[in-house]
Amino acid sequence: MSGAPFLLIDAGNSRVKWALADANGALLQSGAFSHAPASSEAALAGEPAWLSLPTPRGAWISNVAGDAVAERIATLLDRHWPQLPRTTIRAARQQCGVTNSYPQPERLGSDRWAGMIGAHAAFPGEHLLIATLGTATTLEALRADGLFTGGLIAPGWSLMMHSLGEHTAQLPTLTAASAKSLIGGKRERDWFATDTPSALSAGCLLAQTGLIERAWRELSGAWGAPVRLVLGGGAADEIAPALAVPHTRHDGLVLSGLALIAAASDNADHAQTRTEPPRA
Repeated sequence: MSGAPFLLIDAGNSRVKWALADANGALLQSGAFSHAPASSEAALAGEPAWLSLPTPRGAWISNVAGDAVAERIATLLDRHWPQLPRTTIRAARQQCGVTNSYPQPERLGSDRWAGMIGAHAAFPGEHLLIATLGTATTLEALRADGLFTGGLIAPGWSLMMHSLGEHTAQLPTLTAASAKSLIGGKRERDWFATDTPSALSAGCLLAQTGLIERAWRELSGAWGAPVRLVLGGGAADEIAPALAVPHTRHDGLVLSGLALIAAASDNADHAQTRTEPPRA
């Protein structure tokens, strides 16, 4: 199975994304599915389209969504490839050219770790601020030499709106879909709203952009060098147009990082096999 692809699985807080990658880390096919329990009819209807896939050489998994999602993934893998080797990744001190500054490296989220590995490979030789805009908004400061110097975590855009609606008596609870319709096509002069739902959606949106822009400016000043702002995540479509600083979109950093981790491990396994001394 040396020519078989890697199966990559990125289990986030909102959904599970997957891809097949070749030995060079290039993504061949991809998709996404929900967190629905494996025993429900909804889960069966929403299973990933894996029936037509070639048998992979192994599954490489980043899971920040908890035990229930891990069990759902295991059930799906058992259904399609019962004997498939599986690796659930953890952040390391150093891997694929990236160095982790956490005192306890494994405490860093596996998705953030894989995303930085993907970003370092995608933008070699550049200082990066990586903004992932999902249930949480995370910011990673990654130097050109691969040193992760630290990060920030804040509630994401949807979570901000949901929290205000849930905990404030006179404010509505907005969904992302309804908020999108309220902010669509706005420009700076239009942000100050004359109705409460629009004020809430725009306020939370600008809270996101303010955090990102301030972090980018602080980092650029501290490092005294250009810093590329890289955006990804489910809320990037809404937040990116409101940013007043240059940025680059990349929506596959975690899967790209998983592909590199898988390829590096596979190469290490092959090297160990080649150098194993013959049996007497």
